[in-house]
Amino acid sequence: MNPLGNEKSSTDVDPENSSIMEKSLEDAPDAAVPAAVLKHANRKDADEALKAFAGHEGEHIHIDEDTNRRLLRKIDWNLMPLLCVIYGLNYLDKTTLSYASITGLRADINIPETGDQYQWLGSMFYFGYLAWEYPTSFLLQRLPLAKYSSFNIIIWGLVLCCMAACENFEGALAVRFFLGLFEAAVTPGFALFTSQWYTKKEQGTRTGIWFSFNGFAQIFGGLVAYGIARGYDVSGAVIAPWKIIFLVFGLLTSGIGVIFLFVMPDNQLNAKFLTKEERVLAIERIRSNEQGVGNKHFKLYQFKEAFLDPMTWAFAFYACAADIPNGGITNFFSQLIVSFGYTPQQSLLYGTPGGAVEIVALIVCGYLGDRYGHRVLISMCGLLVAILGMLLIVALPLSNDGGRLAGYYLTQASPTPFVALLSLISTNVAGYTKKTTVAAAYLIAYCAGNIIGPQVFRPKDAPRYVPAEITIIVCWGVCLLDLAFIYWYYVRQNAKKAVFRSQPQYQKLENQSFLDLTDKENPEFVYTL
Repeated sequence: MNPLGNEKSSTDVDPENSSIMEKSLEDAPDAAVPAAVLKHANRKDADEALKAFAGHEGEHIHIDEDTNRRLLRKIDWNLMPLLCVIYGLNYLDKTTLSYASITGLRADINIPETGDQYQWLGSMFYFGYLAWEYPTSFLLQRLPLAKYSSFNIIIWGLVLCCMAACENFEGALAVRFFLGLFEAAVTPGFALFTSQWYTKKEQGTRTGIWFSFNGFAQIFGGLVAYGIARGYDVSGAVIAPWKIIFLVFGLLTSGIGVIFLFVMPDNQLNAKFLTKEERVLAIERIRSNEQGVGNKHFKLYQFKEAFLDPMTWAFAFYACAADIPNGGITNFFSQLIVSFGYTPQQSLLYGTPGGAVEIVALIVCGYLGDRYGHRVLISMCGLLVAILGMLLIVALPLSNDGGRLAGYYLTQASPTPFVALLSLISTNVAGYTKKTTVAAAYLIAYCAGNIIGPQVFRPKDAPRYVPAEITIIVCWGVCLLDLAFIYWYYVRQNAKKAVFRSQPQYQKLENQSFLDLTDKENPEFVYTL
């Protein structure tokens, strides 16, 4: 059966007759939202997805289950491996500082054990990230998505290599700033890739999978850093082990970035691994998302709506509060494990099981969230496990090395709500300008939290860092309340939209899903919980 059929959709309305819809919507209660649909339903400035349907106007394209499964499998095999590997390197490259700190970096660039220079070295990455996050989100909208992303990947790998050339604190500080600047494109870019290619029911799982490669990176990075440190002790090397670590990971990143440049499509319209017919089907299968694959034009009304939407602020609050703990643990986890009574080399090895905990937590929560339709609630389970882990670290005596180490492993389940909310930016924020703006706000708040995080681990509090650990518990507790609010708000909005759609005079515009409308102004948009 040809999937590109010509069955007329019973829900489509001829755009020339939209004035009839406008009158009926204005007569309806609470008609402000549907009036906005008509105001911004400009086909000349709609989503790029409409280009795929040129010549298929008025047709209903049917995709059977077998075709959908085959197409999804093809998309997964061509996109997910690169997204996963690159995201793992993204985490690995910014945490190499932790590995380098216990393999000679401090001594070689004159960072004293006392004082706060190391804390600022950890925070400086996020100053670069913070400074460039909104400009890079704007460029992600305006420029070809895959090509701009690959440029940033290649350059950040080369910048990481520059860390090996640093001879003092000031030089390392500058390199960390530019590393953050170029890595700023990755997370919002990958959220856009996910929203372009996958349906709402698939996005939580896919986001969880590529984000879980943070855990794989922690395992891989710890083993490689341990091997380099051991090899240096046994056989020696021309350059210091911490420099080798930066060069290995930096060159690996740039090499994968070149592959990304030639393999990753900007969207379905230029995907070489799809036939012409499959490109249309790949866009049709995401019609239910009520958003398309991108719009290159900045829309001021969507920018304003982003900052008037309470969910933007709820998401940003979560990102800041949750990443105060993340910023501290990411930069200090090796030193934290050393404080449990292990040697620096052992800390490289013993940190790796935490990555396994993160992998399992993210994939399981992502899958169950999509399976049962409650991403936010299920993601809260990971945060509860992390709070339990931190309580063990605080409560157990210093002599209980094994118990405190187990507590550290449990804290690695904490990213589950962050990833759930990141996937909800893909799923629940429509209108391309609004989506990129909300993603930028979320990640700017993420930067703020990560800047604060290393500062709570004060040298005077070593080896237990109790004030920092209590701060982490409080932050995570507040995050639970924020997540409950987000869930309640989406339930309430869905109920309001359902009431409006149930009105007898309500009709849907043709290709309304691809008119680049925001989630607020589109009555058909249903929020994922």
